[in-house]
Amino acid sequence: MDYVYHMVPQKMTGEALISLNEIKLMQPELYKTYSKKYFNHPERESLLLRSIPKLNCLWNDVIFLLPLHPYHIYEALHSLGVSTKKDLLFYEIPTEKLMENKNAVYFYNKENYKGPATDIPDEEIQIIDIISYQKCSALPSDTLTYFAEEQKKGVNFGMFAYIPHILSLGNINLKDVNKINWSVVPVQT
Repeated sequence: MDYVYHMVPQKMTGEALISLNEIKLMQPELYKTYSKKYFNHPERESLLLRSIPKLNCLWNDVIFLLPLHPYHIYEALHSLGVSTKKDLLFYEIPTEKLMENKNAVYFYNKENYKGPATDIPDEEIQIIDIISYQKCSALPSDTLTYFAEEQKKGVNFGMFAYIPHILSLGNINLKDVNKINWSVVPVQT
């Protein structure tokens, strides 16, 4: 894997991505801003106490990263007619920036996912060597089905559902990291 991706936060200080729990300790006001999303649904608050197997930490101790270029998400949503921002920015983070961290893949498999208030099954987490992990080249079919079904319902929905996540335990230095626009087709190398 050459890169992982993380949405550029609207409010950020410093040159590193840090976990929500670290933000809580260092910048309580910023924590209030970024933790709001966990209180907009009765079960989402449970995520703040959710344990991550094999990493032996909490959900909000890790940094969540995409293992595929965000254009794939934009294109899928756009093709369904979902109203999306064209100018959403993501950090394109070289995997070398994660070498000092403990990293895992969270498979986020539809068959094993029972909602935000349930424990993550052990088999859904795999510790990885970030340098040799192969990034995803396309969205999972469950994600595409979820997008289509939720779009038909006409409700707001998560844009990262059933996409494997890279969970990185540790800070990520962003010095010299590129920002990319998710609506721009990636250049094939």
